[in-house]
Amino acid sequence: MSKTVFNKEKNIDTTKQSMFFGPDLAVQRYDTMKYPVFDKLTQQQLGYFWRPEEVSLQKDRNDFQELPEQQKFIFTSNLKYQTMLDSVQGRGPCMAFLPFCSLPELEGAIVTWDFMETIHSRSYTYIIKNLYSQPGDVFDTILLDEKIEKRAKAVTEQYDKLINMGYQWAIDKSKVDMYELKKTLYKTMVTVNILEGLRFYVSFACSFAFGELKLLEGSAKIISFIARDESQHLAMSQTIINNWHDRNDDKDMIKIRKECEQEVYKMYDDALQQEKRWATYLFSKGSMIGLSEKLLHQFVEYMANRRMKGIGLNAVYEQKTNPLPWIDHWLNSRSLQNAPQETEIESYVIGGIKQDVTKDQFKKFKL
Repeated sequence: MSKTVFNKEKNIDTTKQSMFFGPDLAVQRYDTMKYPVFDKLTQQQLGYFWRPEEVSLQKDRNDFQELPEQQKFIFTSNLKYQTMLDSVQGRGPCMAFLPFCSLPELEGAIVTWDFMETIHSRSYTYIIKNLYSQPGDVFDTILLDEKIEKRAKAVTEQYDKLINMGYQWAIDKSKVDMYELKKTLYKTMVTVNILEGLRFYVSFACSFAFGELKLLEGSAKIISFIARDESQHLAMSQTIINNWHDRNDDKDMIKIRKECEQEVYKMYDDALQQEKRWATYLFSKGSMIGLSEKLLHQFVEYMANRRMKGIGLNAVYEQKTNPLPWIDHWLNSRSLQNAPQETEIESYVIGGIKQDVTKDQFKKFKL
């Protein structure tokens, strides 16, 4: 049976089917849901909606021109790498996961996830266009950087495998081993969990370190918004993985988890070592105040421990405390001070809805 954009079968109860590989979806209804948490994540993402143009980069351009060359190298290299990662995430979730999705609330969350990643890509373009006299030179050299090119392969390999298996499955399900397809889906979701929860964080730390020095504060503010969004996307992948682990969503996935456990540890370790090598590369031409190669190595170990615990694995690295405690101020962008003289005004959440209004709220109000 071929796939359809609207399933006309009667009496499909999506509250009784698994997150993936159920019947094709019909009416997009959000009154009854198997996993309401996905709809809550969608609402949170929409409530956080923002645009990079809301942040002024006028001071950033001058700051960047006055940076020492080694710090320009750190900032530009990270910007290129972040652009590559969000180029992947700007299309990956919809391409890879939607063809198999069988819950409306999960479908809505994935589409919103992908949309927000596009905002991130537009944000990097906004920064590059404002800070560099020749923006095209930055974009054109992204994949000419051998370190970035190697990491691009690492983050896309599992995605590509799942997408191509999905094409075959859509054409003729009998030619695809369903168990192997599920295993590929599982490993791809873990890859995304690692991408969202670990691979950005050396770059984030560098961006926020500039902000702590009162340099490139507009760019740091934009990156803080991106980091806030990525925490929502991390929650998406964590919730999906933990539904497979703990909620008996798909019995095959419980078996697959046990089969793949050691491989998942290796996937995390491979990503961790790549992030450490990236930190070493960034500081190969010099340092910056507040950060060092050693501190970044410790930081990614700490983050890896947190992310593995988040999907039911053991924390296996030595670093149990955050060596960069000041970074929490930036990762929680709502804690940043807002005033008209700063980079932007964030006194409200665009698209937010206040849902705790009582019937007596406007009792004394008169026209």
